Amino acid sequence: MHIYANPKRFLSLAKWLMPLLFWSGLVLSLGTLAWGLFVVPPDRLMGETVRILFIHVPAAWLGMGGWTGIALSSAALLIWKHPLAGIAARAIAMPGMVFCAICLATGSIWGRPTWGTWWEWDGRLTSMLVLLFLYGGYIALSNAAAREGGSVKIAAIFGLVGAINVPIINRSVVWWNSLHQPPSITAGNSSIEGVYFYPLLVGAFGFSLLFGGLVLMRMRALIAEQQVEARLRRRALDDEAPTVTPAMGAA
Repeated sequence: MHIYANPKRFLSLAKWLMPLLFWSGLVLSLGTLAWGLFVVPPDRLMGETVRILFIHVPAAWLGMGGWTGIALSSAALLIWKHPLAGIAARAIAMPGMVFCAICLATGSIWGRPTWGTWWEWDGRLTSMLVLLFLYGGYIALSNAAAREGGSVKIAAIFGLVGAINVPIINRSVVWWNSLHQPPSITAGNSSIEGVYFYPLLVGAFGFSLLFGGLVLMRMRALIAEQQVEARLRRRALDDEAPTVTPAMGAA
């Protein structure tokens, strides 16, 4: 892990890995959406609305996975003082929040014809909404620390505490009886038919690659921003330094 603690070494890796992840993820994601829209047959119960599955489920996984990444990066920052851990957590936050919002939006659209309502205050939906608010709080804290030079530990602690919500989201449909269906994919088992299951896996993999590419892209931007700010501070200090004028010798 500490091999890439040096920003220069990390940037050399990200330079070729970022476009590889981004473009391969984009191709797989768009291909899966086309597969789900034009190839997969309608479901016998949900009809055409089943097609939203191929964006809703990957978005939900990445919304939870994003916060898991923030928690792991926060732990690396607090325990090992890894210099890039805080940057990684900040880079993950915005894509994670976007996928969380996509999950809530597509779930609401899917719920209208399926449940007869846009929203229901059940365990899964409510805990996912809480996750969206946690993302917003983390982004505000980390940006404030970066802008005002405050301690990054506060945002890291917030990232660790907020991770409590991830298993709550995962187990909410088991703990509470609600409109949301029980988990369709569990360890070693799936109740989804193969015609939907395999494109869903491809889509989840593609969106994950896209997510990784976006995170690396943001990490490169944040590192560049820090380097520019460091140069500006050094220049400002140089400008403020008093100039010593040599004394003139007597004639």
